[in-house]
Amino acid sequence: MTMLRVKIETLEQSMRSVSEAVKAVEAGEHRSATSVLSFPSWEMLHRVLAPKRLEIVQAMTGQGPLSIREVARRVGRDFKGVYGDVDMLLGSGVIDKAEGGGIVFPYDRIHFEFDIEAAA
Repeated sequence: MTMLRVKIETLEQSMRSVSEAVKAVEAGEHRSATSVLSFPSWEMLHRVLAPKRLEIVQAMTGQGPLSIREVARRVGRDFKGVYGDVDMLLGSGVIDKAEGGGIVFPYDRIHFEFDIEAAA
């Protein structure tokens, strides 16, 4: 099963994670590859994965390549609106263009990993 971890973390935290992974590989440690999508804030995560966009991603999860028209049918929305959301998801790196056409979310599962703290 392939999983995408979605996190809220600063650029420094992301770079620290990458650095630790590189050091582990250089030390000969075996780690399984993990796909992570990081956002710098809750606001940015919510902007990219707004409820209707998250519905698109959920409909695509584990389905293989789909046409935008098929995605629109699955989420019960018009093509134009779904096209705009798909364009945003493609530009943000959440989904990919499939070989031979269509779009794909190449994961079977999404795991959200973040804390929301009280306002200062």
